[in-house]
Amino acid sequence: MPARTRKEDRECPLSATIEHIGEWWTLLLLHDAFDGYTRFDQFQENLRISSSMLTSRLKTLVADGLLERRPYQTNPVRHEYVLTELGRSLRPVIVAMAAWGNARLAPEERSMILVDTATGEEVEPVVIDAKTGRRLDDSRAYVFTAGPAASPVMRARYTPAARESRRPISR
Repeated sequence: MPARTRKEDRECPLSATIEHIGEWWTLLLLHDAFDGYTRFDQFQENLRISSSMLTSRLKTLVADGLLERRPYQTNPVRHEYVLTELGRSLRPVIVAMAAWGNARLAPEERSMILVDTATGEEVEPVVIDAKTGRRLDDSRAYVFTAGPAASPVMRARYTPAARESRRPISR
């Protein structure tokens, strides 16, 4: 996949993440991998994706370290694609995206929900701070700031004064 990230955005973790998983087929392939699909024909049948597109996406996911290509048959040689630890670490991101989509639908319109395997009860995924357990969806309580490796441009973007200048004026 050609890089779409602007040079000045490469230090941004959001831009770096989008560079790896922001493509339509990539997200759907990861979703299928979380559901247990590992083989080329399984991905192709489920997603109805062309062979060339699937080959390209799988190569990218392997190159990015999100999937590992492993032989499962020797004659003829066939491979499966298994999530790596890095790939598995994306599950909360995919779950949060699906939850965001479901939150905009009436319950009867949802084609897929997340449930607790022990109880069968639907769960409501939220993103929280691991230390406090507080939800992170309040953009006034939690803000981004420049990290230790930030360039001067990134530091300027995240100064308190710059952040305040972007706040809407209350009427």
